[in-house]
Amino acid sequence: MKYGFIGLGHLGQHLARCLLRAGFTTVVFDLNLQAAEALLAEGAIWAESPKAMAATVDAVITCLPTPKASATAVTGPDGVIEGLAPGCTWIEMSTNDAEEIKRIAGLLAARNIQTLELPVTGGVHKARDGEMAALVGGDKAVFERHLPAIQAMCGEIFHMGPLGSASLIKVITNMLACAHTVLVGEALMLAKRGGLDLAQTFHAIKASSGTSFVHESEGQVILNGSYNIGWTMDLAVKDVSFALRYARELGVPLEVSSLVEQTFIRAKAEYGGSAWSSQVVKLLEDAMGTDLRAEGFPETL
Repeated sequence: MKYGFIGLGHLGQHLARCLLRAGFTTVVFDLNLQAAEALLAEGAIWAESPKAMAATVDAVITCLPTPKASATAVTGPDGVIEGLAPGCTWIEMSTNDAEEIKRIAGLLAARNIQTLELPVTGGVHKARDGEMAALVGGDKAVFERHLPAIQAMCGEIFHMGPLGSASLIKVITNMLACAHTVLVGEALMLAKRGGLDLAQTFHAIKASSGTSFVHESEGQVILNGSYNIGWTMDLAVKDVSFALRYARELGVPLEVSSLVEQTFIRAKAEYGGSAWSSQVVKLLEDAMGTDLRAEGFPETL
């Protein structure tokens, strides 16, 4: 199997590198050529456009920041749809809207091109080692055909059901992560103002029933002060908003998540969409005039 990979940002560059390490021929494209330079030095092949890439591979993977970017790469002028041959596959690794994926999948199906949704979760630092969890939606036979490549990029793999299933579970996991981030900030501030040592507080929480993946990962870069979790405020707002839209459609009241969304919207307005999502806790730091810092924690994970 030959794979094309579009989108070499914080996450995509690591996933494409996992394919290369596993021995897959990997063709790459990004609007920023510099993002591809390290991969090209490692053996990746550059494509001049999504269409040109698609004509040379068995499947094209997109890992892009917005549904609009994915739609442009796949169905826009010079897009993937114009290059993929019948029987090939589009694999969407972006966090996308289920209905949008189904819409594009319909256009591809008319040309006998298959679709698999494959959002991943677990933090960008896990992508470096191919340890992210894969959330798969789509036909089981298509999933099994591409399983070796998925295994090269990911650790735990969950086939969630038909197209749309993976999009829903992905925004659920991101909704939880965003809520946990806000709570980590509140917990650390309560400890700080109560006179506790924040390094000891971190380890005590980690050993307790109150711990979470977010505390054990984002908590560290918050205490360092870099906030660098590799995931931006724009992406956090987008994903929580997706979850709340699903909730409205399904009639599920998400009271806490609605407050979390508003907190992230305020943080985005204050610090900018490109700020790291963990910086949401700085709203509380600024309001209290108290930094949440401790020695011995890394700038990045």
